[in-house]
Amino acid sequence: MDAPAVPDAVRVYHDPLVLRHDTGPFHPEQPGRVEACAAALAAAGHRLHAPPSPERTLEAISRVHPAGYVERLRQAAARAPAGAGERAFTLFDSPDNPLGAATFDAAVRAVGLTLAAVDDVLAGRARSGFVVVRPPGHHARARSAMGFCFLNTVAVAARDLLAARGLARVLVADFDVHHGNGTQELFWEDGGVAYLSVHRYPFYPGTGASDEAGAGAGRGLTVNVPRPAGSGDDPYAGGFSDALEALAERFRPEMVLVSAGFDAHGEDPLGGMAVTEEGFARMTRTLAEVARLWAGGRLVSVLEGGYDPGAVGRSAVRHVSELGGCPGAIDTPESQP
Repeated sequence: MDAPAVPDAVRVYHDPLVLRHDTGPFHPEQPGRVEACAAALAAAGHRLHAPPSPERTLEAISRVHPAGYVERLRQAAARAPAGAGERAFTLFDSPDNPLGAATFDAAVRAVGLTLAAVDDVLAGRARSGFVVVRPPGHHARARSAMGFCFLNTVAVAARDLLAARGLARVLVADFDVHHGNGTQELFWEDGGVAYLSVHRYPFYPGTGASDEAGAGAGRGLTVNVPRPAGSGDDPYAGGFSDALEALAERFRPEMVLVSAGFDAHGEDPLGGMAVTEEGFARMTRTLAEVARLWAGGRLVSVLEGGYDPGAVGRSAVRHVSELGGCPGAIDTPESQP
């Protein structure tokens, strides 16, 4: 009788399809940043998994984004110019959201790959996962794109866990330098999802003050940790970790989802902060410990922002290594399908 497969300490997920989302040559959200991230992880010994999107992917999206918005996005991509280059995109909802012919497919695939990662963790095939995708998601609102984001990937995964996977409490933690206004808004009155964000403030998108705390059933389940420009590891990572531990003890999540933006890195051209790879590792250790204490170790992290390719790659390697439990941890070849 064959021995049961040993679950991977951490699985990394990536599909090159997401690179086809065309933002034009001058936009900061370029395919190269995700290519660099995937390449750095592969060079560190991580296999890049690309399982099929679950059949429920569009249904899961519909629990966050109304059908009219999803169809409007699909049609806009279908009308967008084909090809590549300066004229191969249009603008969707606002000037910061360039959209190309492959944008809809890339955004849906980002959601599908995240749901597949969640399924692997729930099934015990992996203890945690990191999903290397684009476009990012945490600014996307229910009916509008915003801040380079079209579908709120992590929000879809959280809502799917509650509606289709039988969980009652999901914690979403966000360390992108920009506040995840879309995620906060979507779960503002939801007692099943706690949302924690550390971010630069004041800064785009203008939300994320410390007194923004949710309402109704979600009162107290939104926790914002605003930090001034130039903040480094201690105020940024330390503030995140302290707030996360307190929220998790109070909320007792059954799964942890992470919006992992690396644009608070000191080398990022947009963030204006001074966080290092060690700062991201520190936040990740706290995330992994919170997941272990309260959620049976179950955690899925999804790439959000980060616009210096080298900084994103190095930070992601530290992030994944810490999720695996030690620097250099890789997924187990014997357990890979």
